[in-house]
Amino acid sequence: MQTKPDDRHEAAEDLGHGNSPAAWTAVIIMLVAFSIGTVAFFLAIPWIVWASAGLVVVGLVVGLVLKRVGYGVGGHRYVPKAHN
Repeated sequence: MQTKPDDRHEAAEDLGHGNSPAAWTAVIIMLVAFSIGTVAFFLAIPWIVWASAGLVVVGLVVGLVLKRVGYGVGGHRYVPKAHN
């Protein structure tokens, strides 16, 4: 299957998938949680490992709540920025 130049242009316009305040907030919270959990696992501190696992779940919930209130892709409070 060969792609036409028009097909590539249409694909380039869909660069905003997942690029929203809800997604970024969720990912940052989860990244911090995994980082803390990794260090705690290395240092053998089990309660911090489990707390960081709980923080991963919090990140997921925060992302879903922000998406629900309009900060996700296509939400009424989200204004996408132009890609250059």
